Amino acid sequence: ALVRLPKPEHERGQRKERRGVVVSDAMEKTIVVRVDTAKPDRRYKKVVRRSTKFHAHDEQGQAKVGDLVRIVETRPLSKTKNWRLAEVLEAAK
Repeated sequence: ALVRLPKPEHERGQRKERRGVVVSDAMEKTIVVRVDTAKPDRRYKKVVRRSTKFHAHDEQGQAKVGDLVRIVETRPLSKTKNWRLAEVLEAAK
């Protein structure tokens, strides 16, 4: 028998979310966000810190360098941009 999956919360399904620090706001309507992750090594269990940079769309230009922001996945907006600024969680000091 076929089993129907429950309907997702949003119409388009769950979107990935990341929290990170703005590294650059030099471009127009685009910010570069560094997202740090810490996970243990598979064999030795030592915690390894890694960081990834994401280009995110910032329509109003509200995020500045050093801000802690939340970004959400969206449709591709350019070759490198498929994230969008959701909110500024903490302004840089």
